[in-house]
This record gives sequence, structure tokens and C-alpha cells, in this order.
Amino acid sequence: MLSVENVDLSYGAAQVLWNVSLEAAPGEITCVLGRNGVGKTSLLRGIVGHQAVGKGRVMWNGKDISKLPPFERARRGIAYVPQGREIFPLLTVRENLETGFASLKGGRHKIPDEVFELFPVLKSMLSRRGGDLSGGQQQQLAIGRAMVAAPEIMILDEPTEGIQPSVIKDIGRAITYLRDSRSMAILLVEQYFEFACELADRFAVMDRGQVVVSGDQSGMMDENVRKYLTV
Repeated sequence: MLSVENVDLSYGAAQVLWNVSLEAAPGEITCVLGRNGVGKTSLLRGIVGHQAVGKGRVMWNGKDISKLPPFERARRGIAYVPQGREIFPLLTVRENLETGFASLKGGRHKIPDEVFELFPVLKSMLSRRGGDLSGGQQQQLAIGRAMVAAPEIMILDEPTEGIQPSVIKDIGRAITYLRDSRSMAILLVEQYFEFACELADRFAVMDRGQVVVSGDQSGMMDENVRKYLTV
């Protein structure tokens, strides 16, 4: 479904990714691991179109989308939950969720019931402004907003950052549900190793802008993986 092929990415004269390749398939969770500053977020920004890639290409369902703007990628079924959530603080919870309709083509727009089944707290706060929610509630809102867009892949950048343990469990259950019940592809950047290890079907470890180790879930406990994650 998603294939990142030998991608370089730069910010001006500063190159941050070198020859990065990665795949994410339907019904699987692919976790990208690594210390701060190794290029994980830049990789996601290149995939969703927030930053242009240099060499290499981003393939989606067999087509090169490297030159498409972000909204066109969203219309093709790519949903992004960025680091820091980036919900609209002055819009209500309902209005934030309804922004997910923007990438849908025609038809009746309705917030899926499964959003509230996975995150019941959102249903009780529909009229509350997004900026008044706690960090954990905002993270649930950001994931719910992505679900409204009915994506084929959900890309999440550190969804557990600064979140209380009870909400981390809710987020983990939601990600597993989307993989299992909707055969959605999940691409997850995460620093919380235990959370990633519990969810991942496949993983890739980044260091200094490159993928240095990758494999299936059984290889995540290898010492060669852990050495790239410790400070």
C-alpha cells in the first residue's frame, strides 16, 4: 500500500534523511523507532506532503504521489495525526471532528459511531472547545478527526507523548481496533518502547536520518535494536 523508496529529504541546505525506505501494509502496524532528532517526524512530513522529498519517491497503491500536495494525499486515503495533536482550540469538539469531512468525496457526512465507541469521552464533550480539553482528550480528538476522513492508512506521530497511562491504553486499543476490524494500515512513530513493542507487526529503527534496523515484531527485543534507543 505505502512504499517509501530511497528517499532523501532536506530543509534548505540541511539534509535530514538519507536513502530511507519503508513499507506499510493493510492490516499491519509498522512502528518507527529512534531517539529524538533522528528524522522520524521529517519522514512522516515527507510522506504526507508537508515537506518535499528530494531523491526517491513515495508510492501509494502503486502510484507515485511524491509531487502531490497534502490535501490530494488526504483525498487518496492518507490520514495524519501530527505530533502535538494540532486540533483547532477555538472550535468545538464536534466542529473539530467535522473538519475530517474535508477530504471526503460527496455523499452524506456523518461522524462514525465508532469514534464515540472508542473514545466515549468525546461524545460527552461535543459542545466544548478543543482548547479546553486535557492533553489526553485532545489526542483522542485528533485520532477521531482522522477516523472521520475514512482513511486507508493512519499515520501517527508519537500519540503517547505527555499522555496519562489510562489514555495511552485507550489509544492502544483504538489503534489495534483500526488494524483488526478495518484492515487499516497504521504507521506509528513512537518513543515509548513498551507501547510500540506491544502493538507492532513490523518495525524500523532510525538513526542519523537513516533506517538502520528493521524487521518483524519478533526482532524488536534484539540488543541491536535497543542500542539505538538508549540515550
